[in-house]
Amino acid sequence: MKSVLIKDTTREERIEIVRKGLSFCGDGSCEMCSGCSMGVPSIEAMYAPYIDGKLELSEVNMLHATTRYTLGGGHNVEGRETGEKKS
Repeated sequence: MKSVLIKDTTREERIEIVRKGLSFCGDGSCEMCSGCSMGVPSIEAMYAPYIDGKLELSEVNMLHATTRYTLGGGHNVEGRETGEKKS
């Protein structure tokens, strides 16, 4: 398996890596059909830092996960208990 690190890929290769990674749900076009749990308005915008060589793919995924998913123990990513309204 070839490395997906920024230092080992070109911009064009990173675009292809993202496209292939998203192709699991069909043709890879990602028309925001709500069939996946990505929950982002634009896949291109989400992965732009990786494609542009600013953040590694794993970093983009971790940043998205920390703002999207609730942590165990009844707390969300901001440390508030679930169900509590933001102020």
